[in-house]
Amino acid sequence: MLPLSYRACAESDLTVQTIGHYLDGALSLGTSGLSAPVFNPATGAQQAEVALGSIADVDAVVASAVTAFESWRGSSLSTRASIMFKFRELMDASRNELAELVSLEHGKVPSDALGEIARGMENVEFACGIPALLKGEYSEQVAGGVDVYSLRQPLGVVAGITPFNFPAMVPMWMFANAIMCGNCFILKPSEKDPSAALFMAKLLSEAGLPPGVFNVLQGDKVAVDRLLEHPQVKALSFVGSTPIARYVYETGSAQGKRVQALGGAKNHMLVLADADINAAADAAVSAAYGSAGERCMAISVVVAVGAVADELIPALTERIAKIVVGPGTDPKAEMGPLVTRQHCDKVTSYLDGAEQAGATILVDGRDVSLPGDGYFLGASLIDNVTPEMQLYQDEIFGPVLALMRVDTYEEGLALINSNPYGNGTAIFTRDGGVARRFQFEVEAGMVGINVPIPVPVAAYSFGGWKSSLFGDLHMYGPDGVKFYTRNKVVTSRWPDPATSSVNLGFPVLK
Repeated sequence: MLPLSYRACAESDLTVQTIGHYLDGALSLGTSGLSAPVFNPATGAQQAEVALGSIADVDAVVASAVTAFESWRGSSLSTRASIMFKFRELMDASRNELAELVSLEHGKVPSDALGEIARGMENVEFACGIPALLKGEYSEQVAGGVDVYSLRQPLGVVAGITPFNFPAMVPMWMFANAIMCGNCFILKPSEKDPSAALFMAKLLSEAGLPPGVFNVLQGDKVAVDRLLEHPQVKALSFVGSTPIARYVYETGSAQGKRVQALGGAKNHMLVLADADINAAADAAVSAAYGSAGERCMAISVVVAVGAVADELIPALTERIAKIVVGPGTDPKAEMGPLVTRQHCDKVTSYLDGAEQAGATILVDGRDVSLPGDGYFLGASLIDNVTPEMQLYQDEIFGPVLALMRVDTYEEGLALINSNPYGNGTAIFTRDGGVARRFQFEVEAGMVGINVPIPVPVAAYSFGGWKSSLFGDLHMYGPDGVKFYTRNKVVTSRWPDPATSSVNLGFPVLK
């Protein structure tokens, strides 16, 4: 495995390990000489630094991928599938080690990290079947002696810009399909938790992937902007906040690139009067507070219809009180810290202003007391939230669950559909007719029926509507195959040996 010796560094050490790039199958510190600190969110202590790529570093990584593409695009589908199968086996054997690394840099507890890895591996398994998904179409004799058929071919060098909250899963959403389709992939992970990318790069190399087919570029906005403008980067995939997703999409598209940019979310869970209260409460708590709420599919708003709120609140508060907050090293911990001090302070600020805005704090995460200087905030539940409040309008991205009250299903639906985000949503009800109506009427890309986090399985594709997605194609699954390939249609005519005056060297059959 990659050296991760900074795990053993004492706080008194004057130097920390620098996490670098992965270029042509080897680690590299790059040329910029610049770096950013990497903290342990559970302790607040710096545990490493990450190199920040320069424009020259980006150009070197792209050049490596361009060279590798010349041969990789000609590799057989069976060769690609064999490598990806091997990578999947190595990932399976190393999942605990990778989960520990994710927990160390991101802060999520190991169970959340293992869940992330499992969902990412589903996409690797899907990608192993791409030989069957790259089949084109064939039409014989569309005219006299004329056949027409289609091919799906790789784009070339493609890049993925991934977020801090899923440093293992989201890259697997991207590179598994991209590489299997014959492209070379550049991963630009978050500088907050950069090591998972290197871990996977090493496993891909051990699986037999040739150097340059998968490179890791560490960096900040300098690296991102150079990838967006580089003429030899043909496509970019992005997951992050809506403002940055819009910027990536507009900038990359203006350069003639293919771009898919997944943005933020404000996911609502509509609870009807006939819902199973225990099931709804279990779902809301796990969906709102898993990974400390730092996920774009987290439920951040429960919309309670009629008097169901009065039944739901005791069930929610009872469950929230049992959540154990602590570092990933504590086997009892169910929710870890937020990723940075700055983000923790920002999430806390919504609690500071909630009561002033007229909301009611039923459970206050600020009351959680833990030793040390980690970025911890407990689970919070806020009642009487209204649409004009800032805590409703913003994507908080933390363990804060808002409760909104409506009188009817129609009012709840209108509330959800009027929100500028449309990533995911859910409904809890025993009424099949209402559930079927909801799935047709709600304006969101992913819908759960008695399922709180409707992340599609790998055979489908992930993506929202409205301000949650910029681009035409969703992430992974069938849309991922389409995104990382382009269609070519061939029209062919061959002379008939029996009638042609051209001697093709074939005997004339009579």
